[in-house]
Order: sequence, then C-alpha cells, then structure tokens
Amino acid sequence: MKILKTKDPYRVYIFTCFLSQLFFTIIFTVNLLYQVQTVKLDPLQLVLVGTILELSVFLFEIPTGVVSDLKSRKLSIIIGYLLIGFGFLVEGLFPYFIPVLLAQVAWGIGYTFTSGSQQAWIADEIGEERASLAFIRGAKAGNLGQIIAIPLSIFIGYFMISLPIIIGGLCMFGLAIYLMIFMKEDNFKPLNKLGRISTLKNMKGSMGKILFYSKASFIMRMLFLIALFVGFYSEGFDRLWMSHLLNVSNIGNLTDEKLVLIMGGIQFMVVLISFVALHLMNRSSIHQNLKHIYMALFIGSIFIITSLIGFAFSTYVVGLLVFYIIIQVTRKVMYPLEDVWLNKIIPESSLRATLFSVKGQVDAIGQIGGGPVIGLVASNFTIKTAIIVSAILLSPVLYLYKIIMKSSKE
Repeated sequence: MKILKTKDPYRVYIFTCFLSQLFFTIIFTVNLLYQVQTVKLDPLQLVLVGTILELSVFLFEIPTGVVSDLKSRKLSIIIGYLLIGFGFLVEGLFPYFIPVLLAQVAWGIGYTFTSGSQQAWIADEIGEERASLAFIRGAKAGNLGQIIAIPLSIFIGYFMISLPIIIGGLCMFGLAIYLMIFMKEDNFKPLNKLGRISTLKNMKGSMGKILFYSKASFIMRMLFLIALFVGFYSEGFDRLWMSHLLNVSNIGNLTDEKLVLIMGGIQFMVVLISFVALHLMNRSSIHQNLKHIYMALFIGSIFIITSLIGFAFSTYVVGLLVFYIIIQVTRKVMYPLEDVWLNKIIPESSLRATLFSVKGQVDAIGQIGGGPVIGLVASNFTIKTAIIVSAILLSPVLYLYKIIMKSSKE
C-alpha cells in the first residue's frame, strides 16, 4: 500500500487514526468479557479497574503534555503507543486482578502521551487550516477501523478470549515502530524556559478566566454540574452491565466461543445504529438552536434513566439487549450535542480547548468518585441494585435541564 510507504504527515495521520481505532476496538470488543469470564473479577474489582484507569489519565494528563511541548510530539506519541501496547499485553497474558490493575495504569498513562499530541503534531506539520480537514478524515478513518475490527475481534476471540487483547497489544507496538520510521517532525519548535514560564502564566490566566466565566455564566455552571452527575453514573454501568447480563439471563451458561460471538454482535449493532442515528442528526437542524439541544438532551437523559431501570429489572435476553442498545446509542448521540452546547456558550475562542478539557476533567472526577460507590453497592447487595443506584445518581440532571429550559424561555 502506498500509504504504508509514504512519509507525508497528512497520510501518516489518517493511517494512524485508522490503525489505532482498529487495534483499540479489536481489544475492547472482548476486554470486558475477558475480565468477567477469564479473570473472574467481582463487581467491586471490575469498577476499581475502571477507576484506576480514570485516575491514571486524570493525574498524568498535564505532566505528559509537558513532554510533548518541551521535548517532541513524535517522541510523546511513540512512548504512548508503546505503553498502551505493554499495558494490554500484560492484561492479556496474566489473567489476575493485580496485573489487570497495573495494566490500566500503563495504558492509561500511555493514552495521556498520545492525547492531544497527535492533533498538535499534525497542526504543526501541515498548518491549522489543512489540519481541520485531517481531523474530519481521521475520525472517518477511525470509524472504518471500528467497523472492520469488531468482526475481526470476534473471529480471533472465538479461539481464545484473551487472544484479541494480546494481538491488539502487539499491534500497538507495531504502530509505534511504524511511526518511528515514517513520522516526520520538521516544524516542531520546543518551548524553552522562557516559553515554559509564559505557558504557565497563560495557564494561570486561562484558569482565572474559566473561574470568572463559570461564576458569571449560570448555563456553564449547569453544564459542568451535569457533566459531574454523568460521571457519577457512567463508570459503574460501563463496568457492570455485562456481569448483570450474564447473571440474570441464560446466556451466562454458554461457552466462551459463543459468548464472544454474542458480545461482538451486540457491539456491532451499537456501532451501526449509532452511525445511522448520528447521520440523521447531522442532516437535521437541531444543532443550530440551543433550546432544541436542551430538549434533546433532556429527552435523551429520560431514555437513559428509564433504560437503566429497565435493564436492571429485565430477566429476558431480548429486553436486556434492547435496553442496553438504547442506552449506548443515546449516549453516542448526546456526546456531540453536549460539545455543540459548550462550544456555543464559550465567551472567548482562546478558552475553547481549556474549557473542553475542564468538562472532561469534571466528568472524570465524577467517574472516580461514583465508580467505587457503585462497586461497593454491587458487592454488598446486588448488581441489579447498583444499576438502579446508577439511574438515581443520573436523575438530578432532569431537574437541571428543566431549570435550564425554563431560564432560556425568560
């Protein structure tokens, strides 16, 4: 393939987006099933695995960004994929709680080395205007990678559940080697001490502005508060849904090979339905009006809360799958609407990246705080009770959206 041999940054970026999503999806199609069926993690351990991952990303996001700004974008990205590959290789080869926990730390830190660095690298190399097109094409290439990866993961995982995780980890090493050879870095200008001081001053100034606008803007405060509640509920559900599905339905008695086929099929359905839903949403005018966005997010939250309760009480496979797909598709549709909402209320373009980062950090804080609580509920009571608690933790957002919609009418 020509794209494999070229050193053109644009092509390398698109190919990296495709490959990284391909490898991640090969791993994640079976990752949770592996943790439940092979490693035999209990509900609290499952949630702690997710919490440790979120905590690693939260703590290392800024320090690893310094490496990217002061040393090299290329170096940061290569280190990132090597750590991600190492983390998944450890998880796939050692099916025990402690190695799986340590693997989350490794790949979580690796993720922070790549997060933001790839975008910064391509913008440096080809300019901001052409980079915007690269971001869109890269996202499309990533989606294609996901669609290809799910049946591929099912085929590999049919022989052994851990195999897609091990192969995915090795492929991440391969991606790092590919980037060592083909990734050019001609336009990177590392920050010197003066630049570092200037950056710290800018960060301090930006945080001051964020605090000012958060205090001044009622809508922004509501948005961050909603992000916190979303974080509270999401980590527990994301880690426990499969255990609940296997516990209350008869598919828990199936062989590992058949479970891989079923779980992969579920993920494939979510990807395809989400693609159609997002396509229809993009063709509508909903994103042009804040009032319509508020109403859509309010209705979406109702869907998620009621589906969480439905999922908790269902005992038949069809009901469980329908509620799970509704939850996942609704979330995928709501994410871009939340981004449009924040983008429309940002007072200064210079604060855009920082405010999006703050929203992500607030969500992470919610996951770090809410995950262990849900895990303890599941361990001391039942997973069904934990999922109901997740629905209760999300329910305050309905009240917050009603306040927002009321204030937007005045």
